Amino acid sequence: MALKRPMHDPQVVPFIPDDHATVPARVDARGAIYTRREVVAFILDLAGYTSDRPLAHLRLLEPSVGHGDFLLPIVDRLLASWRATPDGGHDVAALRPAVCGVEIHAESFALVHRTLVAHLVTHNLTPDDATMLADAWLIHGDFLLEEFDSCFDFVIGNPPYVRQELIPDALIAEYRLRFHTIYDRADLYIPFIERSLTLLVKGGYLGFICADRWMKNRYGGPLRQMVAEQYHLKTYVDMVNTPAFQTEVIAYPAITIIARERGTITRTAHRPIIETTTLAPLARQLTEPHQADSVQVRSLTGVVDGAEPWILGVSDHLALVRRLEVAFPSLEDVGCRVGIGVATGADDAFIGLFDALDVESDRKLPLAMTRDIQTGTVVWRGLGVINPFEDDGSVVSLSRYPRLRAYLEARRAVIAGRHIAQKSPVRWYRTIDRITPSLATQPKLLIPDIKGMAQIVYEPGRLYPHHNLYDIVSDTWNLRALQAVLRAGIAPLFVSTYAPRMRGGFLRFQAQYLRRIRIPHWSDVPTILQTALVTAGERGDLPACISAVAQLYGLSKDEYVAMRTDAMII
Repeated sequence: MALKRPMHDPQVVPFIPDDHATVPARVDARGAIYTRREVVAFILDLAGYTSDRPLAHLRLLEPSVGHGDFLLPIVDRLLASWRATPDGGHDVAALRPAVCGVEIHAESFALVHRTLVAHLVTHNLTPDDATMLADAWLIHGDFLLEEFDSCFDFVIGNPPYVRQELIPDALIAEYRLRFHTIYDRADLYIPFIERSLTLLVKGGYLGFICADRWMKNRYGGPLRQMVAEQYHLKTYVDMVNTPAFQTEVIAYPAITIIARERGTITRTAHRPIIETTTLAPLARQLTEPHQADSVQVRSLTGVVDGAEPWILGVSDHLALVRRLEVAFPSLEDVGCRVGIGVATGADDAFIGLFDALDVESDRKLPLAMTRDIQTGTVVWRGLGVINPFEDDGSVVSLSRYPRLRAYLEARRAVIAGRHIAQKSPVRWYRTIDRITPSLATQPKLLIPDIKGMAQIVYEPGRLYPHHNLYDIVSDTWNLRALQAVLRAGIAPLFVSTYAPRMRGGFLRFQAQYLRRIRIPHWSDVPTILQTALVTAGERGDLPACISAVAQLYGLSKDEYVAMRTDAMII
């Protein structure tokens, strides 16, 4: 029996979401996403859990069993391996240590227990033996709060996708005590990966399919650091635009095989066809030690580098990015500040037609929304946002603003019901983000968060950005010139290298990725080239932007082609 004792204080109630929890589109209420059978077989092959090995003498853990998508194929392979041995098919009890599956949701646990018993009976086990194995293999509990009596040769599965805000405060606090990788806004699958890695024996394999965001974004940094220090990223398969799951998901998944060993080479494949006839030979190519690279499979060295994002693409653009990173400082190091617009938590209450917002004139600001810049220039639709802040960042006293007070009190139920208002009832009328009025009057570049293409729009200093817009301001760089640089392909070049793609191929032009852009100091740009950049930016002349930027960076012919390709997605 793998279960030893609970790790947690019995006063901490495990997290079991109800059927109405808010989770990403087409993901069920427990954060579960069900995996196609062909993909399960592919992951088992990549991890080396194959029937030609003595699986009865190895131990496998599945940390989130769900409805048994992984468990039943695992059992099929285990029984095939066991029956192929000289004494196979006799001592059923010897299989008890071979599998451990954990499921927190009571209904799912009961269902998978019944399903497993029935499945074992189809393998000619008696109902008593089938029930004995199901009882031994399955644990009803919280994987993150269970303790196990030994480690495992394999940890395989599809960890749950659950956002922190859906987890009770007491439980997320308990998780934070246990797992150092819960950082920033990390989803629940992050501590699942951490815990799974720590449960591997030396030389053991983790094989997961899950969202790929942690490999590049901010909250994945501690987990990437952990992998860099103690493990080997052996295999990565990009599953972008592949039907890997039984339902559609927002975030793109990837398959990762991570071993508890040292190593520097990562075998990669991208967007395979989800058919057994394709995946089985691809698994052999990826796992064969002396297999040469091919159109489908590449070997990369040094993907894992501390907490740095994992760059796993096959694009030739990576060499250009690396050269620019060595040769030039970052965007913010040359005096360009990247920010994001205001999130209110209740847009219907805080945002409306500017002229119709019945508050004092200094308590509202004209607002730039994504739709205002969708043509590539600013076409303001007349919206405004309530500003509840003093210039020093404190909230205003409502006694000084009777019209503002009346406006807010009329909408108090909505505004005070927000999480941020409940945390600070005295400041119930503040927006989630502080509003700094001076930003509205600064010239700026506006960039939508999620786009299929880079959109860099100049705003002359009349509007405050909404939270779906990132802004760049600078006292050093001419913003029209900077617009030319970013539009010429530099913005999509860097963002596509570091940002995970969303459903539909969209990129996220977030601050953390924009800050990775490299440009020279404005004072180092020759005067004639400064003029060319400014003119190209003002005219929106993309070929002129690309030509000037090629000179700015001293691009070779191949680099010029690479950047021009990225520029064409604008």
